[in-house]
Amino acid sequence: MPHEAISVFDMFKIGVGPSSSHTLGPWKAALRCIDGIKQKGKIEEVEKVSVLLYGSLAKTGRGHGTDIAVLLGLCGENPVTIDVNSINNKIEQISRTFTLNIAGSNLIQFNPSEDIHFLFSETLPFHPNALTFLITMLNGKNWSETYYSIGGGFVVKEGEKQSQLQTVDLPFPINTAEDLLHWCMKTGLSISEVVMENENSWRPESETKAGVLHIWETMKNCIFHGCHTTGTLPGGLFVKRRAFDLNKKLTIGKPYNDYVSWLQAIKKGGANFQVTLDWVSCFALAVNEENAAFGRVVTAPTNGAAGVIPAVLQYYIAFCCSEGFLIDEDKIIRFLLTAAEVGSIFKKGSTISAAMGGCQAEIGVSSAMAAAGLTEVMGGTQRQSLMAAEIAMEHHLGMTCDPIGGLVQVPCIERNTMGAIKAITASQLALQSSPDYAKVSLDKVIATMWNTALDMNSKYKETADGGLAVQLPLSLSEC
Repeated sequence: MPHEAISVFDMFKIGVGPSSSHTLGPWKAALRCIDGIKQKGKIEEVEKVSVLLYGSLAKTGRGHGTDIAVLLGLCGENPVTIDVNSINNKIEQISRTFTLNIAGSNLIQFNPSEDIHFLFSETLPFHPNALTFLITMLNGKNWSETYYSIGGGFVVKEGEKQSQLQTVDLPFPINTAEDLLHWCMKTGLSISEVVMENENSWRPESETKAGVLHIWETMKNCIFHGCHTTGTLPGGLFVKRRAFDLNKKLTIGKPYNDYVSWLQAIKKGGANFQVTLDWVSCFALAVNEENAAFGRVVTAPTNGAAGVIPAVLQYYIAFCCSEGFLIDEDKIIRFLLTAAEVGSIFKKGSTISAAMGGCQAEIGVSSAMAAAGLTEVMGGTQRQSLMAAEIAMEHHLGMTCDPIGGLVQVPCIERNTMGAIKAITASQLALQSSPDYAKVSLDKVIATMWNTALDMNSKYKETADGGLAVQLPLSLSEC
């Protein structure tokens, strides 16, 4: 069996909310499409572009901003660097002028309401998240390119293999948790140390450390901004942001202008059980409210589950570190490397796409990742870290994806708080247990998750056709 090489920076991607599968993936697909045309020197010869959205992308595309993402991608905007505050103006200009600046260098006629087609009843066989770009050139030549957004911002072009094996020779090839544990036991290295040795096959260790800390910086900024932003989320459900009020209550109304002073206030506020629970919920709410508002987030491993890992890592920094007010960057790196490896094992053995597996594939996987990362930095053994991941996922098995109105808001935002709390509980259980106690291995629970995904009715897989999504009035204005 070939070993798929997945880097920490494949599992953690900086981008824009609200959905990794329905926003970031289509955005990257559009970028790939125009980049291919650009490489041929043909951008100026493009006359017309139409976009077909199939299946799950069509059904919840507007709620997830799929149409917005495709437009921005076709314009050549980068989801990592775009000013998120400029998005509304860019989309409004396209809609007002009926023009689209392809790759920022070729202004063509484009009417979003006519040139983006939502094919609600059509699904392509490879994956529910499919989109096709229809290209017409000035010389009359036509062709199409189809892409699949397979979860976590990963994109596959039709004709490619689902898992393009990367051309790197890893010292510790890993497909399963058993593989990971084998290398840990053989070398005596921790999980994060094994992962770092593999990352060294891509780049110098100093670059990996700097990149991982940049990932945390983005997560940290997202938490802080979400805790200090008020208002109502877009989309028509009129969901009020809650992190602002909860943060204000917990900090007794005192404003903080920077992360460090805010963190110091959190640490000084004590760590009784109720306060800790409130803060973990606040951290998770903050991230996913930012995500729902098209803010800057990190897919971890998806946007819909972006709040779990930051919340658990922020919990560790605020309540578990013994270094006073200093932040141990080595611990942050170890946490995220361990979490990323567990996420990659889930991707290889099951799925991280809610369109394929329901919410167990997003919140469940993120909770397992966070549990493993927390256990490692809390001093747990390699077996205990994998046990924590297994416990966390075991109690998310079968979770459906049923976003009301096709928006990543209800119940998605609150589910991140639950995923974070379950991760912390799973880590505590593993740390207080002998790994011999575990009757179910992580690999077995991953196999179970995949079998559950195969058995799950499609209406519970991000289509907004079942579950909570059909319990509210069909007209969002009534909600």
